[in-house]
Amino acid sequence: MPVLVDGLFAKDESHRPTGSVKHGFARSLFPDGLTRGLITEDTPLVDAAGGNIAVAEAYFARLLGLPFTAVVPARTSAAKRARIEQHGEVCVAVDPPLAVYDRARELAAGGHYLDHLARLGPAVDAHEPADLVTEILHEVPEPAWIVLGVGTGASSHVVGRHLRRRGATTRVAVVDPENSAYFPGWVTDSPDYGTGMPSRVQGIGRPQIEPAVVDLVIPVPDAVGIAAMRHLAAAGLRAGPSTSAALRGACHLLHRMRDEGTPGPVVLVAADSGTPYATTYYDDEWVSAKGLDPSPHAAVLEHFTRTGDWRA
Repeated sequence: MPVLVDGLFAKDESHRPTGSVKHGFARSLFPDGLTRGLITEDTPLVDAAGGNIAVAEAYFARLLGLPFTAVVPARTSAAKRARIEQHGEVCVAVDPPLAVYDRARELAAGGHYLDHLARLGPAVDAHEPADLVTEILHEVPEPAWIVLGVGTGASSHVVGRHLRRRGATTRVAVVDPENSAYFPGWVTDSPDYGTGMPSRVQGIGRPQIEPAVVDLVIPVPDAVGIAAMRHLAAAGLRAGPSTSAALRGACHLLHRMRDEGTPGPVVLVAADSGTPYATTYYDDEWVSAKGLDPSPHAAVLEHFTRTGDWRA
């Protein structure tokens, strides 16, 4: 794993066949459905997902020759929908965002609702491949923290479950963008907390919280995440927006650990490549049109990675 700054490692998942950390997780859903007799040779598949998990599910559905429908929030970008549809599958757009779950259940009548939110943890437990946690601990045996973005919450839930099962002391931190329900729901211990507002950061942020096995939720302003995105690209890791927000969270943890004299490395999960975001988060005009100014935060990140001193 590349070292981003002293004590911070990156686990790059962008090399997976579908380009993200969700590839391995989605793979586990299919043997789970097959062994439970829920997926047969002609079963239509449906899930409420508009991000990388849907891209990966579409990939595996095509390998099995099965039809797959992704029920996505209406705000899902055309580029993201195209990545799902390139596998010959279908996207159904729904508004408001929370309506995706009921619509997916309706469409799954007579087929199988993959329901990655509910089934991913048990599926990975039952059909455990060389999973993300195993790979991380093989390269960095005792990280103090694993940091990743939280979208559906599925990745952090799986990572947290596996760490608990192993009795590991490693803790899980997730980063949360503006308008998302995770941080306020976590702080107030309200599993049903909802904002009703969409996140501007693709891949992370939820209008409603779902239970997850995490130790810390770090709110990251959107402009800070974009500054981190450009910083990573300049350092040679052209990552997506969720990874960049996670970098900000990881830097926060490193700063706190150094102040407290706490030892141990931090591992950042680089969830996907920045290639699909060339005309959005990497485009200055697009960023400006969203009312975001990453420039003040870029200087803080650069100073921290160069000196270890956090001045924010």
